[in-house]
Parts: sequence; C-alpha cells; structure tokens
Amino acid sequence: MNTNRDIIARLRSNIPSFECTPGCHDCCGPVTTSSEEMSRLPVKTDAEHDAALEDFSCVHLGPNGCEVYDERPLICRLFGTTPNLACPNSCRPKEMVAPEIEEQVHEYIASTRQVLV
Repeated sequence: MNTNRDIIARLRSNIPSFECTPGCHDCCGPVTTSSEEMSRLPVKTDAEHDAALEDFSCVHLGPNGCEVYDERPLICRLFGTTPNLACPNSCRPKEMVAPEIEEQVHEYIASTRQVLV
C-alpha cells in the first residue's frame, strides 16, 4: 500500500517544471494542501497567515518569490503545466503534464483533508 508520502513523491516526479516570468507570482495566491505536504513547510504565525490572506497571497511568498519552492504543494506544481491551470503569461513546460497525472493530483487532493497554507 502506498503512503501519502509515496503518492506525493510519485506525482511530483511526473509534473514537469518550466521557467516562469521573473517577478511573476500569479500562481501564489492562498492555496490548500494536504497535511502531509503542510508538514514539510515552515510553520507561520497567525499574524503572517492573516496578512497573506488580506493581500490574497501565499504566506510563503517572500520578496524574491516562493520561499518553499522545493517543497511547494502539488497544486502549485501543477499550475502552468495543464490547460486547466494555464499560466496567464503563456509560460509552460516543453511537454504539458499527462492528463492522467493531472487527474491523479486532483484525486489525491479530493481524497485528503486539505488545510489552508
């Protein structure tokens, strides 16, 4: 039986990466993530969360971009790799994520308790 950690690792390995427009943070709004993914992120204070929500941004977005890029949640990784979550700046990987992987990401999200990052 696969653990959530195994599922996350497998899905991450199947989501292509790509170069973003420098300074763009269009995908860095508040997102939800599984508790497994959340456990990999630094703990933020209630005040930091409140400030991020007020700005409608991610609590892990710093002045130079994502401060947790290597551990960013699956939904963040999926952004820009599928027509369903297209980048508004037309950035994309050479090959988009396979539809079955996108579906598996959404199934994982739907099957786990999600918390606000």
